[in-house]
Amino acid sequence: MTPFTSANPFARILGGLLMNDSPRGTSSRSPVLAILGSLVAGAALAVALFFTVASSGSEPVVTGSVLFAFGLGWAVMAFTTSRFSAQPQAWTAVPAAFLGFIGLGLIVFQPGPAVMNLLSWVWPPALAVLAIWMVIQVRSHLPGRGRWLVVPVIATLLVFAIGGGIATVSAATAVARAGAGKMIDVGGHRLYIECTGSGGPAVILQAGLGASSSSWVGIAPAVAATTTVCAYDRAGHGRSDEAGPQDGIALAIDLHTLLERAGVPRPYILAAHSSGGPYVRVFAAQYPDEVAGMVLLDSQPDDAFTALPNYPGFYANFRTVATLSPSLARIGLLGPLLGLSADESTVAAARGGRDEFISLPMVLRQSAALTSIGNRPLIVVTAAAESDPGWVAAQERLPRLSTASVHRVLAAATHNSLISGVDAGASSQAILDVLASVRAGTAIR
Repeated sequence: MTPFTSANPFARILGGLLMNDSPRGTSSRSPVLAILGSLVAGAALAVALFFTVASSGSEPVVTGSVLFAFGLGWAVMAFTTSRFSAQPQAWTAVPAAFLGFIGLGLIVFQPGPAVMNLLSWVWPPALAVLAIWMVIQVRSHLPGRGRWLVVPVIATLLVFAIGGGIATVSAATAVARAGAGKMIDVGGHRLYIECTGSGGPAVILQAGLGASSSSWVGIAPAVAATTTVCAYDRAGHGRSDEAGPQDGIALAIDLHTLLERAGVPRPYILAAHSSGGPYVRVFAAQYPDEVAGMVLLDSQPDDAFTALPNYPGFYANFRTVATLSPSLARIGLLGPLLGLSADESTVAAARGGRDEFISLPMVLRQSAALTSIGNRPLIVVTAAAESDPGWVAAQERLPRLSTASVHRVLAAATHNSLISGVDAGASSQAILDVLASVRAGTAIR
């Protein structure tokens, strides 16, 4: 009895894979293990390169590393099936060369966004043609169970080609979103700002990490009924131009220049949600005379990495997603995977979100430089529902920034409901209360 005639079901299945793939009259050396080993090796190398060479890398480095790894996997398949099986798959040298050389070229030359956008018109049809050709080769040269392993991989390449083509065409044909605001050059790039209402002091709205001015649609109108309110898009978000990675000080300079060139009279009431909180605190540290008051809506605390037990792990995991996001957007998968809108899942938006997330630890350190805004009114609004361990306690330290502060803890509110849900009214009221305090020169009621 051979090991493969055992009563063990697993042994019989494995034996069938190893011994029965070849047509009658040929050697019984099956290519299945060679194919499986090559695909696993390519995937393992892709993961290894991503967490080493491509970690925190640009889109070309991330994409190039994955392509190079899988190209090497196909090369190993060409070699091992020729050397160790009776069914050589020499055709696999073609996808090996196609993926490997393109991946290596991306890693070495690291083309910028403009070149990557141009290449997006080339690689989807080229990859689709390659995938179709590969299917023809499989039908001709790979009978039996080996197809079970190779065809799904080829189908995945075809999905990437279709997704990339759709993403490219969608980006090229997208109609510019209408807006009542304007684009202003702040020094090398333009930012979008939209101001409504009249009177002063003006309220400046700062969106959270990766978000844009459109996130304030549930709050801005209520505030604009009483005073001037301005929402803007940071570089790389919404309608604004890209500017590459920026720390908190660079963002503060951008906002200062934007408001000055837009003709918005100072001082301002700064209102921020989530990770927009550290941005306005850096602004207040850099330009203390331009701040009349502040509203922090479930704002990211400066000590998030030490005060929130779960935050370091979350940051490490989401940083991986952020690094992958431009590549996923390039093949049209970012939106479906993360449930993002069309505006949020573009390659440009993915780059902007990635850059902000990677810069966040530096921004938090810079934000800690603000220790006081004196007696200027401050309202801290905290969403207690579904909050992470340590979040409410960390929020309790924020009111110490002012001697004229109020902390409002909303037990039923969530982080997102404060800005775009049923609790947006409470956020609007907090802004109006600070406005009234500034105008009257009295304590917050």
